[in-house]
Amino acid sequence: MKEKLDQIEKDVKQAFDAELSAGELEALRVKYIGRKGVLTDIIKSIKDVPASERAEAGKRINDLKRIIEDKVKTASPGRPGHQKAPAAGGASRGRMLDRSLPGSRYEVGSRHPISQMIEEICDICLGFGFRIAEGPEVETEYYNFTALNIPNDHPSRETFHTFFLDLPEERHPKDKHANRILLRSQTSTVQIRIMEKEKPPLQVLMPGKVYRPDATDASHSFMFHQVEGLMVDEDIKFSDLKGILDALCKAIFGARTKTRFRPHYFPFTEPSAEVDVSCIICGGKGCRVCGKKGWLEILGAGMVNPKVFEAVGYPPDKWSGFAFGMGVERIAMLKWGISDIRIFYENDLRFLRQF
Repeated sequence: MKEKLDQIEKDVKQAFDAELSAGELEALRVKYIGRKGVLTDIIKSIKDVPASERAEAGKRINDLKRIIEDKVKTASPGRPGHQKAPAAGGASRGRMLDRSLPGSRYEVGSRHPISQMIEEICDICLGFGFRIAEGPEVETEYYNFTALNIPNDHPSRETFHTFFLDLPEERHPKDKHANRILLRSQTSTVQIRIMEKEKPPLQVLMPGKVYRPDATDASHSFMFHQVEGLMVDEDIKFSDLKGILDALCKAIFGARTKTRFRPHYFPFTEPSAEVDVSCIICGGKGCRVCGKKGWLEILGAGMVNPKVFEAVGYPPDKWSGFAFGMGVERIAMLKWGISDIRIFYENDLRFLRQF
């Protein structure tokens, strides 16, 4: 892995030393950090790196991604610091260059703040040894509820809590659990699909969109994003979960952040907890944002319920594990002081250009 990263770093420096057009810059970006890029492929194989070397490998991969992104930004036409050499003799394509004409401005886009937040969380967890996995947004009732130990009479199965779909028979998912079809209400569905196909040990992070028919207001949306984590091995303890989440919260909100675990109930974990962080506005002293409590709730977590293991064929007496899940919009709102979730989706450039 070290030799591969050394070679990639050398190739990147050589590639960006040349005078590049906008198309060539985009081609290099796609080559290295696109969905099927060189670094993306390496991230997928990081699970094969010895555990003692994963953190260092993850850090190097993240550093290389930032180097490439910075070089694309600073070298793109229209960006400050980019200067194109004038045509020989002061002429361009046979015509004299009129230096009094205003220059052409190129609008260069940037990643959406939600995408930035997801990438930040994923980058941190890659350093902890997690790998990234995704799953379908259109799911069956089995994966969204049954396999997660959510009973048939649970309120979340009602049509006013879940988007059920009326699909033609030929468009139903082709699997043995093709019952009612829905837009997934949680990324926990990916946990089940992974555990059905793979054997422990597992250490997986699952980001993606989820859907719930909530009335839209300042803190709710019918579509939002979650990041869910799962770790399964022979001797996973609740203390492992606390250690991972404490380190994750400190990496996102700052080294002085404190965490608090409160008992809670989730059907798919037992024991379960709600996780709070000390208020990032007042530092835990109490203010309007935290309701004078000094704490802000940010995620739910717990040890995987043995019934979930039974559903995927894992012997509960052999394997143990933990899972955690967080709403990306809520994390972003707390980190950047945003008071209304709707602003993420209004496409207002005055807001988006701040990121």
